[in-house]
Amino acid sequence: MFDKEKKAAWEKNVLGKSLEKAPESKEVFRTGSGDVINRLYTPEDVENIDYDSEIGYPGQYPFTRGYQTTMYRGKPWTMRMYAGFATAEESNRRYKFLVEQGSTGLSVAFDLPTQIGYDSDHSLAEGEVGKVGVAIDSLKDMEILFDGIPLDKVSTSMTINAPASVLLAMYIAVAEKQGVSADKLRGTIQNDILKEYIARGTYIFPTEPSMRLITNIFEYCSKEVPQWNTISISGYHIREAGSTASQEVGFTLADGIAYVEAAIKAGLDVDTFAPRLSFFFNAHNDLLEEVSKYRAARRLWAKIMKERFGAKKEKSMMLKFHTQTGGCTLTAQQPDNNIVRVAIQTLAAVLGGTQSLHTNSRDEALALPTTESVQIALRTQQIVAYESGVTNTVDPLAGSYYIEAKTKQIEDEAMEYIRKIDELGGAPKAIDLGYIQKEITDSAYKYQMEIESLDRIVVGVNKFQVEEEAPKGLLRVDPIVGEMQKEKIAQIKASRNNEAVKTSLEALKKACQGTENVMPFILAAVKEYATLGEICDVMREVFGEYEQAVLL
Repeated sequence: MFDKEKKAAWEKNVLGKSLEKAPESKEVFRTGSGDVINRLYTPEDVENIDYDSEIGYPGQYPFTRGYQTTMYRGKPWTMRMYAGFATAEESNRRYKFLVEQGSTGLSVAFDLPTQIGYDSDHSLAEGEVGKVGVAIDSLKDMEILFDGIPLDKVSTSMTINAPASVLLAMYIAVAEKQGVSADKLRGTIQNDILKEYIARGTYIFPTEPSMRLITNIFEYCSKEVPQWNTISISGYHIREAGSTASQEVGFTLADGIAYVEAAIKAGLDVDTFAPRLSFFFNAHNDLLEEVSKYRAARRLWAKIMKERFGAKKEKSMMLKFHTQTGGCTLTAQQPDNNIVRVAIQTLAAVLGGTQSLHTNSRDEALALPTTESVQIALRTQQIVAYESGVTNTVDPLAGSYYIEAKTKQIEDEAMEYIRKIDELGGAPKAIDLGYIQKEITDSAYKYQMEIESLDRIVVGVNKFQVEEEAPKGLLRVDPIVGEMQKEKIAQIKASRNNEAVKTSLEALKKACQGTENVMPFILAAVKEYATLGEICDVMREVFGEYEQAVLL
């Protein structure tokens, strides 16, 4: 039984004397997001939280403690290392290396031209081919990328948004050539265009046709690729842009609400597509705040799906999520310190119940990671999984007065953001008005000012600096990659059936102009070796291109 009088006596007689002798080092202690942290948390801070209805048991609504009943006691999370650079051939070698080192899932990084739907021979692709990911211009590149990798045995995540339908079609076509039917494929496409408008910028088409493409994928995969996660609703990039933990949850789930509403409006039943929705969150440095964030997101999404959308299946209410350690927390100064940061962030993701995890490499603030750095990043996950002991029990931090109070706080703050976005007309409207972008910008500015004023310490950056030599051995992409890709495209166009390509693109254009699901038409064009750029240009012609609002 908690006795408030005993707490008051402790504060007066014990704490008071202690502070007289040794004052605390700060006036105010704050989380990584800037929230005030109490000195001590007690049952008083969680007295309004009902265990059965708000915390409960793992594998049971509201899934605060995880959607899997035994969590990692059955098997660890998917260790999905993010990789891709230069050509499909080079990236294929990196994937095979990762699989040999124990990676249990692949995660494809695409170069910038691919992300915005341009072929490598386009003038806007000059100087960018293969730089931040692998260049994929046609089905031929995708065949090379997954050569020797059985697609019925691995789970693949593809970080692609505006042209997600095209890359998914290429993946399906490669599997078919391997003799693997689409219903055997497991993986995820990011396919989250709203966060591109908010935080990242690799958009192509306006809001309405973009939402149509997404719901077309939902519908197509529910029938043809039932094990595929059709969207990864991403808070990761929202956090990278400078949001707080509560903003990351609130804005991400608001985007999720918009996708569910669009799918229902398109005539889909919520329980047919909701089980294949997935989420993607950041793992920042404040370990306890991050654990609370994941728990809050699970609980809030379960309530939204049940109470707002009337979902009947438990799987429709489960928030499944992938985590990536925080790229924005990595420093170019003393890059080996990043190994420690990533280890803390790995613990946060695991203690918070992630389903899959990518750990960043120590040198990513400087360049694409080297093979050695990637191996260390993967070993970090493996050490946490097999040596730390944190996987032996489910949701081990549950019941902590601080964790439960913080989980509730983040849930309430995130819900307030969702209510505000609803008042503005939903996430797409809030994005057009610049509301979400401004909230993130303000948070990012505050965070940076704290670093510059030394109110927030970043080891090696504004304190504990050392003289350093210029880094050596960084991975650099040879500029010749662009010329090699141009030659590949020329060879494909010379050897394919160009009449069949023309016919397939005309059929796609007609489908875009109408109301049919465009996925079968994109798949048909891909199989004829129509290029990514050719397919996206057809859609650009019909749909137009998105123009970002100017924020004042």
